[in-house]
Amino acid sequence: MFRLFIIFNFFVLALLACEGGYDSCKQKVIDSNTIQEKSIEIPIEGNQRLIFSEKTPSCEIIKSDSFLGLYLVEDLVGFEYPFKINVGISSGIAAINKTSALEGKIIKKQIGLSSLAQFDKKISSPAIITNSCCSLEGIVTPKGIIEKEYIERFLSAEDTIYADMGMSVSDAKAGVIVDALSPFVKNNPFKGGDIILSLDGNKVKESATLMREILFSEIGSKHTVQIKRDSKIVTIDVVAQKREIGAFKKFANPEEKAKVEKSEKYGFEFDKNLKIIKISEKSKKYGLKTGDKLLQINGVAIKNQQELLKKVSDSKDGTTLLFERENFQFFVNIN
Repeated sequence: MFRLFIIFNFFVLALLACEGGYDSCKQKVIDSNTIQEKSIEIPIEGNQRLIFSEKTPSCEIIKSDSFLGLYLVEDLVGFEYPFKINVGISSGIAAINKTSALEGKIIKKQIGLSSLAQFDKKISSPAIITNSCCSLEGIVTPKGIIEKEYIERFLSAEDTIYADMGMSVSDAKAGVIVDALSPFVKNNPFKGGDIILSLDGNKVKESATLMREILFSEIGSKHTVQIKRDSKIVTIDVVAQKREIGAFKKFANPEEKAKVEKSEKYGFEFDKNLKIIKISEKSKKYGLKTGDKLLQINGVAIKNQQELLKKVSDSKDGTTLLFERENFQFFVNIN
């Protein structure tokens, strides 16, 4: 009886703590200047700000995640009531910006780094997702929602690297299937269409959870993956490798800058479909291949050569390119 009394009181206190509901969360967003014109700057504990931005912030950066566009910086002004990440299960959530708080739910979970979560209602970015206690559940970006598990890992991890086991997956009627292979993993043991049955003896039920477990694995750790290939059950031993982004040295002198007009600024040339058709000898070491297709520059979709030329000519240090090779998407950072 006493235990029930304690639980009841805890529940009442929790309700009181969230008494303001989503209206108070919206006011908190306004008071903290969390929503900027094209970025999100969330005050968190330790006088720091968690930033989502498609462009590198001009302030000093503590750490960053180039895959998701997340940055951690010092909060020079400070905010008395910083946001916390909800580590429990929420009874409800809402997408919040400076003008509205739209209640809804996640209808599609985040699958890895390139397939972000989706809300059941139309929401515009920038915005954040919170529960009624104003605890952070996600960040609304132009591509979708970065879920709290990825945000929490970014904030807690010493580094921001991710692991790669050679494949990406999606949900299908048959189960969780391999839909793309990493071009950076040598002697890749997986094949397109493999059905993933278990990881380290744990049954695989959905692609979102599996990709999170893969990405968050320790580099160099050994894992056992059971798959179904055709009609056979196969067990594969895998070592988690660092997920590659690639690296480019940006040319700064006038002669190299002039090559923008030829789509050769970084040592390769594109056709009208934005596929690489020529790679300079000195740029082959970066891992790109002819046929790789450019999709985005700094999170902005590139549709033709005119847009490519403009974006490349305007690019600065910290530019991030997104390529696609055989249905596998990967990022390249230009430092």
